[in-house]
Order: sequence, then C-alpha cells, then structure tokens
Amino acid sequence: MTPIRGVSPVLEVPFTDDGEIDVSGFRRVVRHVLGTGVGSVMFPGFASEFYKLTEDERQTLTEVLLAETNPRADVQAIIAIQDHATRLAVQRATEAVAAGADLINLLPPHYLQPSRKALVKHIREVLDAVAPTPVVVQYAPAETGTSLDADVLREIAAKHANMQLVKVESSPPGPLIAELAAGDPPIPAVEGYAGVQLPDAIRRGAVGTQPGCSFTEIYVEIWRRFEDGDDAGGDELHRRLLPYISYWMLDTERIIAAEKLISVRRGLFGSSYCRAPAHRLDAEDIRMIDRFLAEFREFL
Repeated sequence: MTPIRGVSPVLEVPFTDDGEIDVSGFRRVVRHVLGTGVGSVMFPGFASEFYKLTEDERQTLTEVLLAETNPRADVQAIIAIQDHATRLAVQRATEAVAAGADLINLLPPHYLQPSRKALVKHIREVLDAVAPTPVVVQYAPAETGTSLDADVLREIAAKHANMQLVKVESSPPGPLIAELAAGDPPIPAVEGYAGVQLPDAIRRGAVGTQPGCSFTEIYVEIWRRFEDGDDAGGDELHRRLLPYISYWMLDTERIIAAEKLISVRRGLFGSSYCRAPAHRLDAEDIRMIDRFLAEFREFL
C-alpha cells in the first residue's frame, strides 16, 4: 500500500451523557469517515481526547477501529503513540502493529522538557522496534513545547527507512514542510492543526492533511480541487472554511467541543459530552456551529 496521501482524519471519541465511552457511536464515526473516500484515519490524537481515556477504553476503541480497517485493502489505520516512557512507547507501538496497525504516529515525549538527545533516542528506539512498519513523527510545538528541526528529523530518517512522514503542526507549517521536502533524504510531510494553513502547506509540498473528522467531506473537496489543478476553487472553499476553523483552533478543547456538536447535529452519535476539564460551548458558539452547518450543507 502506498504511503498516506490526501485527507487523513483524526477520529473523535463520543461519550454518553454520563461520560462513558459510546462504543457504537465510535463505530458509526469510523464507518462514516471511511465512507467519505479517505485512504487513512488516525487514532487516538488530541482530537480523540486521548489524554482523557483509560487504558481499557483506548484498547477497546482501537480494536473497534482495526476491526473495520483490517479487512480492507483500500484504507490504512494509523495508531498513535503518546507514551512518555520509551519502554512503554515501544511496547504500545509493537502491540499496535501486531494487532494490524498499518502505520504508527509517534508523538515525542514532552513532559518536563526532555533534552533533544533524549527525544532523538526515544524516536529511534520506537522506529527500530516497529520496523519496517512506517512511522509518522508528530511535531506539535504549540501543544507540547517540543523543539525539533529539519536537520534533526533528516538525520533520523537517514538511518531509519521506516520514518516515512512528519506531521507538521507548527504555525505556520509551510516553511518546515518545504525544508523537509527539499532535503537529502527528502521527507514527506502532512499538515495538521485543523487545516488552517492548508493551501500554503499544499503549495509547499504537503502530501496530506490530518484534521478532525466531523466535516471530513469539506477537506476532501478542498484537497480534490488542488489535486485537480483547481487552485482557485481550493482557495475559495478554504476561505469560506477559515473563519470557523481559525476561531475553533484558538484552543484545542474548543475545536473538540465544536466538532462533537457538529457530529451530533449530523446524527453520528447522540451526545456532545466532553470529559472535564473541557471547553463549554456558549450560546454564540452554538449559533456559529449552526451557521457553519447551513453554509456547508451542500457537502454535509
């Protein structure tokens, strides 16, 4: 299977009104997102509230996802690893590969500001443990404070053939995406951060984008337009989307809450509950979401 390309959504986790994971709702999310024509999905990420899940909940939901993707040759499951201890990251990553993960997404450690040398060692040990399974290294400085650069990432990739992608969530992501693509070896990159800078990232060589999943169809259409050479059309649709995503991405908990309500409005699951501490949508937030759904109804 080819490396991931295009829109690769990060799956959200629905909860019931009393805060339990909604397993059937998550299954509907997986099936709905795969039905939009994407070639891959990622779980669990920040958009999945991974930091609010128990080990058992995370395992249950991962099994649900892999049960949907393993029988299919046309989609890839990217399983994310955020463990801070290298030993635990290696263990979780190898278990995910054994269970059927097609790729591993690795978020480097960030609590208490580990040294760059320690970060590189952590990344390399996970890469070695899961080789030849492809690995996406996630660079999310706003959420983690981690500092990496193209030279460090290129040095790692030169020694580990399975480091195949970098998820760039710096702001703006374009310069690092371009620098990675221009190096030796060139490293493909996907853009995250809700696609706020998506057109620039595409023009600078991004091979994909990893937004949330509640309105995947809009991102798929933006990507299709750029792929087809319709840059003006891609820019136009992104300009319409930008006032919403740029506001929601002012903080991660805000966009999680907004995307959950969008999914509820679309009938994917029944509750927009977010485990506390969380952003609580006020009346104007909700009116904004309803305006969004009205404006983009042709895609949703």
